[in-house]
Amino acid sequence: MDVVTFGESMVLFQPLGDAPFGHAPLFVRSVAGAESNLCIALSRLGLSTRWVSRLGTDPFGDLIESTLRGEGVQVVAARDSSAPSAVFFREFGRGEPRAHYYRSGSAFSRISLEDYRSDWLEGARHLHVGGIAPALGTGPLEVQRALMLEARERGMTISFDPNLRRKLWSEARAREVLLELLPLCDVFLPSHEEIDFLFDEEKVTVGESFKAVSEQGVTLLVLKRGSSAAFACTHSRTLEVPTFAVERIIDPIGAGDAFAAGFLSRWLEESKPLETGLSEEVLLEALTRGCALGALATQFRGDWEGLPRRGELEDFLTGRETVRR
Repeated sequence: MDVVTFGESMVLFQPLGDAPFGHAPLFVRSVAGAESNLCIALSRLGLSTRWVSRLGTDPFGDLIESTLRGEGVQVVAARDSSAPSAVFFREFGRGEPRAHYYRSGSAFSRISLEDYRSDWLEGARHLHVGGIAPALGTGPLEVQRALMLEARERGMTISFDPNLRRKLWSEARAREVLLELLPLCDVFLPSHEEIDFLFDEEKVTVGESFKAVSEQGVTLLVLKRGSSAAFACTHSRTLEVPTFAVERIIDPIGAGDAFAAGFLSRWLEESKPLETGLSEEVLLEALTRGCALGALATQFRGDWEGLPRRGELEDFLTGRETVRR
């Protein structure tokens, strides 16, 4: 097993077409969640992935599980007959899409240390976690912390994407918890805005950002600066790769998860990624792959539906045209 993730996935409903949310007569449904998005992306690129979660014994839980299994993701999710699987609605309009969550009291939010199993990490090389699960309750936070601690004891590498969601908790609590978990990861994958939020002050340079996180024990900072560039920073080097220009963004949601998957897919090709995976060549290739997946993710509605398989990614990176007919 290459990568294990932990988090909640939801059934997503979006208006069909461009009608305003309150006037849309029809909705299309899908599945979405930062960690499952990453699992699907990695699976399509040929890595083996395991998604650890908790679902209700309802049709929504069935849909989430069957969708992920259909994408080659190993699902390890207990089913809770007393709580529902989460759903949310996404509204497109002026500016950024808006999310309306219905996840309070969900099956995942009720997970606790009593549900924890060490075999979730059995045979795995890498653990990837985010900042959304800890926002959903004390139980998810305790389980994620336990996973990170055990992964460290097993000698696994750990990546952490803060995935800040202000709708889910207060800013003070978000900052407190994310900074508490930060020392437990090797690779940190924030946006520039998330760095400024965590340290409550503007970090003008990438070097300043790395100094702040390295003092917390982080080995590798992978920093996203919107549509302009991405950076990889270690104690010995800072590297920059420009993003790929796209003519039109159809749906920006999920681009960050795709970027993380692209970066990790290359970085984890190294047998000892904290050593050989910190070379300039590897980091540049990983950043390029991350930027490519991020760009491709914006070209389709939905969080993961447009993610490429390895051959499609290679065609995109080399500029080859795909024969359509």
